[in-house]
Amino acid sequence: MQHYHYIFTGSGLSALMTVYEMLVSGKFDDKSILLIDANAKKVNDRTWCFWDENNLFDEIVSKKWNQAVFANEKFNRVLELAPYQYNKINGLDFYELVFKKISEHKNIHFLNQKVVDFTELGNHCVVKTKEESFTCNKILNSIYTQDQRSNCMEHSRINPEVVISQTKFPLIQQHFIGWFIKSKEAVFSPNCATFMDFSVEQKGNTRFMYVLPTSSTEALLEYTLFSKDLLLKEEYELEIQKYIQNLGITEYEIIEKEQGNIPMTCYPFWKHNTKNIINIGSAGGWTKASTGYTFKNASKKSKALVQFLKSETDFTKFHKKDKFWFYDLLLLDILSSKNELGSKIFSSMFKKGSSTVIFKFLDEETSIWEDLQVIWKCPKILFIKALFGRIF
Repeated sequence: MQHYHYIFTGSGLSALMTVYEMLVSGKFDDKSILLIDANAKKVNDRTWCFWDENNLFDEIVSKKWNQAVFANEKFNRVLELAPYQYNKINGLDFYELVFKKISEHKNIHFLNQKVVDFTELGNHCVVKTKEESFTCNKILNSIYTQDQRSNCMEHSRINPEVVISQTKFPLIQQHFIGWFIKSKEAVFSPNCATFMDFSVEQKGNTRFMYVLPTSSTEALLEYTLFSKDLLLKEEYELEIQKYIQNLGITEYEIIEKEQGNIPMTCYPFWKHNTKNIINIGSAGGWTKASTGYTFKNASKKSKALVQFLKSETDFTKFHKKDKFWFYDLLLLDILSSKNELGSKIFSSMFKKGSSTVIFKFLDEETSIWEDLQVIWKCPKILFIKALFGRIF
């Protein structure tokens, strides 16, 4: 069997981010690396958005917004984002950037096959596809699907059913359907995104519209929920149609559609890591639990992981729990038991709060004093009850 130093099972955002950081560091040129995925990453299957002030992957950012709207049924606030900008990256542009970088290094290989099993055997690991098997020193796994099961690796691989069935750490889904439309009427402000519009009917949930305009007549509109249960496709699309009508649009064409479902949970994924196998991406809890944002979090986690790999060999030592994990846990506790309160909580933050401090807080970069500036604007009784629920 062919042996590698590192094998990535799955080549999604987190895996490609980590490989990219390994290449940029220049410290892994003497290591053999294999990425295995049934998806060849040749199509534009998703978009990522994030706020940033450091020009992260600026060469492939397809659109930037300097303003963002937050709204509910009672108020509408335009947020000045400086020093941040809200950025959009197309999935295919990111894939092409990373694979071009990979092609310049002879020590890195990509295999377009489906992983069916992997396990740790003492000081090395084995990865199996439908066609062949490989050995390696370390596995970085981002596969998080219910059909990936094996009795020999129950500890290291995470079956989503385990996360769903446990009750200690709530699981909320961020689920959405989006339409990219071109309208007859010029109703959009190209420099202003709609971050959250809670003016849509809540129906006992946390529901909002998310709008990313690319011109005065073109925009991506996503009907998004933070809730436990998914909807029928027709319900998402009916709400998008209503929103389009309320914007005053009478004629439009749908250019593209997209949909997604992102798990939001503080489940301790890191406890499934072993000395030689680490779970990354959704399988490792790399998604920001309170918002579902992935791109910026994956960038930070991948940088930290590569730095870790330079001096450490035991993956069980990688994770460190911090204050932001606990903040997210309290919010998810509330949304799990009283899902209809999402609009109230987010509105209290954005109505008068400093957008700079809020985005810095959501990026997990604030001091305790800045934390308090955000937290004190939230409904205090709700969070005090959630805190006592966790303590007792």
